[in-house]
Formats: sequence, structure tokens, C-alpha cells
Amino acid sequence: MMHFKNLEKLKRTRQIIGVLTKYGLGYLIDRQRRSISSTGNKGKSTLNAPEKLCRALEELGPTFVKFGQILSTRPDFLPPEFIKELERLQDNTPPFEASAAQQIIEKELGKSSYGIFRDFDPVPVAAASLSQVHKAILPNGDKVAVKIRRPGIRQIIDTDLAILEDLAQFAENRLHNGWIYRPRLMVEEYRKSIRKELDFAREAQNFEKFRMNFRDVEHIRVPKVYWELTTSAVLTMEFIDGIKINETAQEKYRDVYDPHKIAIRGAEAIMKQILEDGFFHADPHPANLFVMPPADIIMLDVGMTGYLDKNTRFYGAKLLQALVNRDAESTLNRFEDLKIIIRDVDRGLLRQELAELFDSYLGIPLGSLDISKAGQEVIGIMIRHNLTLPPNLVLMIKALSMIESTGKELYPDLDMLEIARPFVRKISIKRLDPGEILKRSSTMIQESAELIERLPEDMNIILNKVREGKLKFVFELHEADKLRRSIASAGHQISLSILIAAIIIGSSVIFALQANGPLILGYPAFGVAGFSLALILILLYLWSVIKKR
Repeated sequence: MMHFKNLEKLKRTRQIIGVLTKYGLGYLIDRQRRSISSTGNKGKSTLNAPEKLCRALEELGPTFVKFGQILSTRPDFLPPEFIKELERLQDNTPPFEASAAQQIIEKELGKSSYGIFRDFDPVPVAAASLSQVHKAILPNGDKVAVKIRRPGIRQIIDTDLAILEDLAQFAENRLHNGWIYRPRLMVEEYRKSIRKELDFAREAQNFEKFRMNFRDVEHIRVPKVYWELTTSAVLTMEFIDGIKINETAQEKYRDVYDPHKIAIRGAEAIMKQILEDGFFHADPHPANLFVMPPADIIMLDVGMTGYLDKNTRFYGAKLLQALVNRDAESTLNRFEDLKIIIRDVDRGLLRQELAELFDSYLGIPLGSLDISKAGQEVIGIMIRHNLTLPPNLVLMIKALSMIESTGKELYPDLDMLEIARPFVRKISIKRLDPGEILKRSSTMIQESAELIERLPEDMNIILNKVREGKLKFVFELHEADKLRRSIASAGHQISLSILIAAIIIGSSVIFALQANGPLILGYPAFGVAGFSLALILILLYLWSVIKKR
């Protein structure tokens, strides 16, 4: 079996090299980085490099088409001209035979399609590289869409992934500056993404999450999943008829659909997903968003999703505010909060480049700002400083860009920043909610107490290493004043945390002992005073943190 797999990999590798050579991209795999284009093609191609890459990916099939589509979401990895061309990649995979679809249904669901459905259309309503969709009717009359995974696609993708990993390792190790584009990281991200998309049971769970999140929003429709007819290879869901979102502006639909309302609702939906729910559709292109008259949006194909935790949503909103306010220093701080800056950078130069970019937009009303173009320029600065966006932030930016692009087709005056404003405000207000403050304060006190508890043991370990000569210190001081302030600030925070913890513990002891003495509302006065002082100190500390932000 292993020999067979290696043989398949070898054959596929030769095929890939042949296609790359055909399009004059042989230098990508040539050890000396010489072009090994075939004689017949040399000098005759009118395609530029991005176009050649896209044609090669399309010819290499589904794995490489999907890889190209993933690459199109990484403007921090590839130049804009490549991103633009990769966004146009076409999935031209022909549908597979209806008999194969029926065999998969029988294998996965235990019955033939005729035993499950009252009617099953053998002609797919949609076909793509990973799957195709058939329309069917259940015995109770419900119309359903049956999504079926393409036969053999898992094996094809596994073979291609192994080859992509080899190519990525070669590029990173052998090509000049190959490491800068982190090809192995790109392939690893692709592996995770494609495997999630191949699991239809997981996609069904995504549909359920979106149904829950939009249960109170009548104009957003999410298909119901029929779990008893769903597996990792077959997904049966409610069939909701409609047309692609970008088709609603066509003249023939002028009296049927409301493009202005559709654009606003689409933008509000993605802002809710990103800033409120932390769970969003990461591939909202027009083929995945349908519309029912006059302006109800249907979410389809939710295999690719993104997640943002509370902190990422909060700091993402703060980054948006910093960009809107053209505040370079605050933008840098948000980059650090979001783990975009994870290594040493020249903060002064980075701040200067951001400030120059912001100055170039002075005088332009926010509503007239091209968000996608401005975002690309910010990412260009990041690339020059070797900064990398975390994967889910990349998906978020791509989703926002897709929605803005589609929305402006329908309503040219669409202002994404204005639509984001109430969601950003809501996040900031929620952050100051007493319950949220208490929760964060409780966590801070607990972590401080654990730090104090571990301190003697940790100090003992350090001292033992010093005595044994095993501890080495390497100092490389940049911006020493800032470092000194940071250390002093950290010391003050630890001291304050210890003080607060001591006050709370002491007050708790007073309450527990019910000592004789003055009372306030039936409680020991000194205990009440202690808790009040602790609360005041916590609020003052949080206020100082908020002011610094």
C-alpha cells in the first residue's frame, strides 16, 4: 500500500512539474532557479506571471484551485497583482455521474436515494471541485438540497497536500528569500481549511450556529439541516430558492428586489457576525449568498468560517477606531494586542510610515474612503516590516472586502465604517459593563494570587540555577526608557494586585468571624469598608488601563 501511495505521488509530481513547465513556471521547482519552459512555449506566451499561475492551478485541478483561492485571502503573503488574479480563479470541475452520487447516498445513509426521497433530480443544480448539489423532495413534501462529496476527492487532496508540503519546504529552504513568504505556513493553513470543508457534518454544525445567531433577524435566512440525512460526506438541508446577491441589481429585477436594502443588510449581517458573534462566514462571495424578494438574504455553503474571541473582537474594534482616527501610535498598540507584532520591529519607522499613509487620506470624507484600497496599503506596510496577520484576521479582512465589493455593486454609496459604528460602540459599552468588569477583576485577582503562591517555588528554581551556573542572561536593549517604564508599570500592577488580594482576604476573614463591632446594614463595618476599598482600587486600576489604551 505504501509503495502504491509513493508511486501515485511520483506520477502526480511529474504531472505538476509538467504543467508548471508548460506555463513557464518551471523555475519554481528548478534547483538553480533557471526557467525550464518548454521550447514550444518559450517567448510565445502573452500571459503575465499571475495569469500563468492561475491557468496552471486551474489545469492542476481541485486541490490547486482551492489552494489558489486560499492564497487570494493572503495579501500579506503575495503582491496585489497576484491576489487580484487569484480572486478570479474559476472552479470548472464538471459534475460527476448521478449514479456515483446515488452510490454515495446509499453507502452513507444506508438506503438508495429512491428509498429516502420521493423525488431525486439526477441533474445537479450546482457542481464544484469538492461536491455537487442535487434537488430532492422528502416523503413529507419538504424540498431539500442534497450536497454530496465528490468521490475519491479525499485521496486526491491527500496526495496533492503531500506534494505541496514538499514544494513548500524546498521553496523555504532553497529559494532566495523563500522564507519571507512562509510557504510551509500557507500549506499548513490550507490543510486545516480544506479538511474542514470536506467534513459536511461540521458544515451542518456551522449552519446550526448561524441559525441560532440569526434567529431574531427575519431577513437573514439560514437553511435548516436534516440531521438524520447528514453525514461527513452527505449534507441534506432545506432548499430555499433565490438568485445570486449580485444579480439583484439587474434591470429585469428592478421591480422585484431592493438592491439598496440588500447591500445594507448584507453589511450589517457581516458586522454582526464579526463584532458581535465572533463567528462569521469566511467566504461570502455572490455564489454563497442568495436573495429572496424583496431583500431577504440566504446564507449558503458555510464550510469556511472564522472565529474571533472576545479580546480579538474588542481590540479589532479598537484598531478600526484607530484607523478611522488616523492615529498611528494607537494603531501600533492594537497591532501588538492582536499579535500582529510578535517580533522586534523598528517601531519608529513603522509609526512614521503609518502616519504618512494616514496623512495621504486627510480631507477625504470617511464615506468616500475606499476601505479595500486603504487596507491593502496598510498590509503593504506590514509586509515591508515582516509582520504576519493571524489566520482568522485574514479571513475577517477577506470577508469584509467581499461584502463591501458586492455591496457597492448594489449600492455605490455603501459606507461600511458607518455601518460598523454601532457595533463598535456596543463592544466598548459592553466592556464597561459592571458584570464584565467584575469578571475580569476576579480573573486578575485569581491570577495574581496564583502568581504569589508560585513565587517562592519559582524563585527557588531560579536561585538553584544561578548557583549551578545554568542560568544565562542575554540583554539586548532597544528603547531602554520604554523598557524601564514597562518594568516599573508591571511592578506597580503586581503590588496593587497583592494589596487588593490582601484587603479582600482580610475583609473575608472579618465577615467569617462576625467580630463584635460597628455594623453597616447588618454587616461588620470594617469588612464592608475593606470590600469597598478593594472595589475602588480595582475601578481606579481599570480606569488607568483604559486611559492608556
